[in-house]
Amino acid sequence: MWDNLLHSIQNGNFKHLARAISLTENEVDGYEEFLIGLPSNAKQIIGITGPPGAGKSTLVDALISHIISNKQTVAILCIDPSSPFNLGALLGDRIRMSQWYNNPNVYIRSLATRGSLGGLHPKILEITDVLKQAPFDYIIIETVGVGQSEIEIAGLADTTIVTLVPEAGDEVQTMKAGLMEIADIFVINKADRPEANLFEKNLKSMLAPAFNKQKEIPILKTTASQNVGVDVLFDSIKKHQLNNHKSNKYYYLLAQKAYHLIKQSRMKSVSKAELLQKITSQASDSTFNIYNFIKQFT
Repeated sequence: MWDNLLHSIQNGNFKHLARAISLTENEVDGYEEFLIGLPSNAKQIIGITGPPGAGKSTLVDALISHIISNKQTVAILCIDPSSPFNLGALLGDRIRMSQWYNNPNVYIRSLATRGSLGGLHPKILEITDVLKQAPFDYIIIETVGVGQSEIEIAGLADTTIVTLVPEAGDEVQTMKAGLMEIADIFVINKADRPEANLFEKNLKSMLAPAFNKQKEIPILKTTASQNVGVDVLFDSIKKHQLNNHKSNKYYYLLAQKAYHLIKQSRMKSVSKAELLQKITSQASDSTFNIYNFIKQFT
């Protein structure tokens, strides 16, 4: 089953790519050996995050349009909120990208968070590495946008774009520390609103202590729904990726990925369904103590 998948993926077979992602996502027998056999790939990942309502999906749609107009190819992983009960994806934002589903130069895959607290999919690292084997010019990952935990994208993306809107002043203040750490590019979307210039000025003031001589974080304004400013953003992405190889962040990202994969491997024997079953049978006891309960798993 796995033998011919890699070759087909490298030749641009979308059906086999989709199958490999599904097999990896569901941990079908042989997926670990398949991942171990993947050749090294330096292709860089673009991550787009930000609070709900910032226009992330509209911005991704505009970036797709720009990439396609340059006769290049792009893959998009959309991380969607999931039902807390069946863990399926809620695909509300995908309608904005519906025009691209039949385009041969665009591959779009929606993934549920499956309860992951960081706004990403629990198998996102593995799925991204599978996707890197396909001949796409660009790979974009759009996260759910769930507050402070958005910083998990920093462990995956080589270029992290934090998308905000002019009304996001309070949210920025709350997320300030994390944002300063993860953002490679700030985008003020919906910049046609009258508050945009003031918000840009305030954002620069907030971030000023984080600037240093080696790195100044670009703050760009876009109106993605009208395709305004997207070309400047795309140029900024290319510039960042050109200078991003083997930087300190490159090694930091590898360490983050390794940590995540090791933690995931060690937790493999712990089943949420088993936890629920045992807690259901024990938690009604007035002496139940969750710290004592988890000792049997540690």
